[in-house]
Amino acid sequence: MHFENPAEWLNQKKSASTLNYYIGELLFNKGVELMLFRNTLNEVSISDILSLHDYAERVVGKPIEIETSTAIAGALLKMNLIPSKVDIGKLNSEWTARKNDYESLEAFLNHELEDFKMNGNQFNYKPTDVVLYGFGRIGRLCARAIIEMTGLGAQLRLRAIVTRSNDATQIKKRADLLRLDSVHGPFKGVIEVDADNSQLIINGEKVHMIASNDPGSIDYTKYGIKDALVIDNTGVWRTQDTLVKHTQSVGVKKALLTAPGKEMPNIVYGVNHREYEPTLTNTWSAASCTTNAIGPVLKVIEDKLGIEKGHIETIHAYTNDQNLLDNFHKKDRRGRSAAINMVITETGAAKAVSKVIPELGGKLTGSAVRVPTPNGSLAVMSLTLKNETSVQEIQDLVKDAALQGDLRNQINYSIENELVSTDIIGNSCCSVFDSPATKISADGKNAVLYVWYDNEYGYTQQVIRLAKYIMETQRKIYD
Repeated sequence: MHFENPAEWLNQKKSASTLNYYIGELLFNKGVELMLFRNTLNEVSISDILSLHDYAERVVGKPIEIETSTAIAGALLKMNLIPSKVDIGKLNSEWTARKNDYESLEAFLNHELEDFKMNGNQFNYKPTDVVLYGFGRIGRLCARAIIEMTGLGAQLRLRAIVTRSNDATQIKKRADLLRLDSVHGPFKGVIEVDADNSQLIINGEKVHMIASNDPGSIDYTKYGIKDALVIDNTGVWRTQDTLVKHTQSVGVKKALLTAPGKEMPNIVYGVNHREYEPTLTNTWSAASCTTNAIGPVLKVIEDKLGIEKGHIETIHAYTNDQNLLDNFHKKDRRGRSAAINMVITETGAAKAVSKVIPELGGKLTGSAVRVPTPNGSLAVMSLTLKNETSVQEIQDLVKDAALQGDLRNQINYSIENELVSTDIIGNSCCSVFDSPATKISADGKNAVLYVWYDNEYGYTQQVIRLAKYIMETQRKIYD
């Protein structure tokens, strides 16, 4: 985007303001969520909308005008569409390239979105009940993500949160921790505490607070919860034999673990989720944040160039498993103060990725360094390739995967020369590929690739995507 003068910038802001209005109308009245090349447009500022258009134009290499997006959104509002997710960036790009083939914008949209039109005036849709078992960092972000979906066309509905105890004081404290977050900012909405009924009322949605330390002993139907998905955020029950206890509770259909699991499918959504049929298993693992970060880019490189061997070094934000000040810890070095030290520790991500991409079995080693940042991590992948390549080819391969194909929601292709860890906080992609940092040896056989990731929010979005898949509640998507 290019602006000749401040007046032109103001005109663009006016158009973005109109687009922002259309975004809300489409979401709340029709259940249609707009994206711009995979980036959500819900609850973003007018300046953010313009910034996203600028990013899209620079990455795609085609004119992505704000006025065109606004016109498209206005036309979508007049159409009778099913609740769905629509990438207005792709529509913008396609219309700009092919407008001479159609009589009007409306004719183009009718053609492109033929399968998204509603038959009749009714759309009967019931979201899946979700129970969050555990309410730590990932649990609270899952709650935020699910609550944001509330409304027409919502696929998931948060019905209960299970913690070890839930007296009035604890319920209030958990509400406060959901409301305020040092990394991700305040909750966008209203949270009320109904201690008498052991409930949180979040944006008008009643969420039961249940006390239990036994995943198989709860009768969720007493709370009106049926055929639910339990998302286990505790990390305690990591094997098939223990995680399956959740499905023994009355009212539960499936369980999803937000950690690597044993004897169950370990999924990086976008990479290997289609290898497992949702109807054939009731226990699932969303793997780890690091496996989700490296998996998509490794998949691209393995498929296109082949990987002989490699080493993954993870520069990871510190976690609650470390000590704030020096104290005893059962693992080496994690007892040293997390806030002032870089700490070498182990990671199972390099080995775990072979569960997701079997072709990489035995080819990768890995280690990790925990650093004094609360969130935002980096994976440095040093790979020996089967085929010669160049920086440009690597960049083109990853860019193509980020814009189209199965990994377009997982890989964010960054072109920023000044990118640092705080810049990727809140990024919904699990893999932010730092294209300017790419290194290739003189013989073209060794590559060093840098992948950033929000180890909390980016991972949580993968958990939510997987939850929709295994519960078969995914909306139709135009992207």
